[in-house]
Amino acid sequence: MSVHSLLCERIAIAKELIKRAEALCRSRKGGIGGGSKLCSKLKAELKFLHRVEAGKVGIKESHLQSTNLTHLQAIIESAENLEEIVGVLHVFTYEDKFGEKQSLVVDVIANNGHTWVKAIGRKAEALHNIWLGRGQYGDKSIIEQAEDFLQASCQQPVQYSNPHIIFAFYNGVSCPMAERLKEMGISVRGDIVAVNALVEGTKEDLHLDSSGSDDGALSYGGCYFIFKEKVLTEQAVLEREESVLPVLEEFMKGKELFACESAVKDFQVILETLGGPGEKSRAALFMERVTVVPNQPSERALRLVPSSKINRRSLTIFGTGDALKAITMTANSGFVRAAANQGVRFSVFIHQPRALTESKESSATPLPKH
Repeated sequence: MSVHSLLCERIAIAKELIKRAEALCRSRKGGIGGGSKLCSKLKAELKFLHRVEAGKVGIKESHLQSTNLTHLQAIIESAENLEEIVGVLHVFTYEDKFGEKQSLVVDVIANNGHTWVKAIGRKAEALHNIWLGRGQYGDKSIIEQAEDFLQASCQQPVQYSNPHIIFAFYNGVSCPMAERLKEMGISVRGDIVAVNALVEGTKEDLHLDSSGSDDGALSYGGCYFIFKEKVLTEQAVLEREESVLPVLEEFMKGKELFACESAVKDFQVILETLGGPGEKSRAALFMERVTVVPNQPSERALRLVPSSKINRRSLTIFGTGDALKAITMTANSGFVRAAANQGVRFSVFIHQPRALTESKESSATPLPKH
């Protein structure tokens, strides 16, 4: 994508986000604390993009992809998906572990103050590299930020209990980082993805599974598989709440199975990184049933406006299923909803996430015998 095309896209997104932020504030009786601040930041971002468009500011394509707009978009999407919002971009003052006064910005305060949300728009690989000490000078890792949130929340009780913390990742989070956050008592929302940096890590870095996301942890360790039936007469979203594996096996029975190149590549990275010997063996047998096809997203998929939920990878995978007139089997309901909001309804089979767990069994604590 050219710089001009990317700039036009970012301007369109900024205008859409301003409308959504204003609508969000109007929809809440009495408004939202910090709502005007959010709108002001979005308008400032749009003004900056217009200056770039007019040639008054020079900017690289990489900078356009990592403007504040990504973070502001993540905040809005978090607020739209939560209940009882009382504040956005709220600043709390607290004492750190050394007794020094610090300030902390909470992106969204939900559940009448009982829930704090940090919306994170940076890409999973960049976040993981910062955690491993490969970031730029001054970069603070997500784990360090989580420690700050925990320290601050202990000093801001609501009805005698500390606010619950959610880290919402809108461009994915690596499996080890997600696991570490959950160990700290922080809920993780978003796609748990394969990150190339993981391959360079130590064995201890690679023992974690790919579960833990409401919308994003992907079936069979990160891969969307496409299932083609002889006749597809209507767009349908099928949701299942039963035990996952029997449902998956029943749905796949007697069907011709396809997966696009991007999905298979990601699947193989996650399997190699996280899979145990038995899981790798079963995956090899499973892949013998799958026909790998080139990435070939449909025209209507390519018309979708990118967002935190509609990234190029997901667009390619779902769009390829659409081009094949196939049902796409996925745990990524976030993309499905976001596409539907833009008027594009994909034929999908939505299921609960399946995790790779075999590599954790050696260190697991046995259940007590009764």
